[in-house]
Amino acid sequence: MTTMHAILPGPEMQWAETERPEPGPGEVRIRVAATAVNRADLMQAAGRYPPPPGASPILGLECAGVVEAVGEGVTEVAVGDRVGALLAGGGYAEHVVCPGAHTLPLPDDMDFVTGAALPEVLTTAFLNLRIEAGLQPGERVLLHAGASGVGTTALQLCRAWGNPTWVTVGSADKVQTCMGYGADGGSNRHDGPWVDDVMSWTEGQGVDVVLDPVGQGYVAEDQKALAIGGRIVLIGLLGGRSETIDLGRMLVKRQRLIGSVLRARSDQEKAEILARLRAEAWPLVEDGTLAPHVHEVMSIEDAKAAHALIASNATTGKVMLKVPGFGP
Repeated sequence: MTTMHAILPGPEMQWAETERPEPGPGEVRIRVAATAVNRADLMQAAGRYPPPPGASPILGLECAGVVEAVGEGVTEVAVGDRVGALLAGGGYAEHVVCPGAHTLPLPDDMDFVTGAALPEVLTTAFLNLRIEAGLQPGERVLLHAGASGVGTTALQLCRAWGNPTWVTVGSADKVQTCMGYGADGGSNRHDGPWVDDVMSWTEGQGVDVVLDPVGQGYVAEDQKALAIGGRIVLIGLLGGRSETIDLGRMLVKRQRLIGSVLRARSDQEKAEILARLRAEAWPLVEDGTLAPHVHEVMSIEDAKAAHALIASNATTGKVMLKVPGFGP
């Protein structure tokens, strides 16, 4: 048995030895240089978000590194390629296996930390704004948790696409950070209701699309902030899973509530999403228009402390984990 180091499942989050995965048909093995902490990792570590069937029980939904082995039928990448990767799990490790079609080619001048900060958040933002919501040029967008990794990435997409945006965040400083990424303005959720701010910004018309990772306590308010024909894309349940919505408002204003998850989709569906992303959004990465906001870089051996940092809600953008001893 060939071994590697990884953050093993369990409350202590120990960096310890375990079996190294091997690629099957259509898969590649990546020598991981860096990975990222996502809210889903915190939920999985707490036992509230089990991995999909067949996925690695090791945490980590994205990474960057070098392809070191390829399985039969892989045409997207070759051994030695520098890539980022969207994962169903397994990123908190020295090596990870994923479908070759789930990788993204890193520009020559991009470091691995930056590359590892992109796959999950960019795919989430692109999928839900462009594919699920069908965002059109000029439409207005409301982003909750606008200073998160997904939020700061979605802001940059909206700026590049010509979509005005408003954010809700947890502090005045975070509003300013978001405005630096293209937001027209924002509301500090601790200052009270934000719907009036949104309606004032839109001169009473409302927004066309809401990206909502909160759920309970927000969806009913999202409805009030929507324009006729507006869409709410629900991408998380940070506030809880129960909500009362106004069906009359939904009917009369032709509103849509769209539930969306990424991790549990089939490999083929993820490959199709990433193919579209490579064509429509990855050029923004390659030319420097879009870059992740990295709050802090830590050693993967300090993953438990990194989780505590994310849980504090004091971060903006991404918290990254570097793998020690990474080499060619």
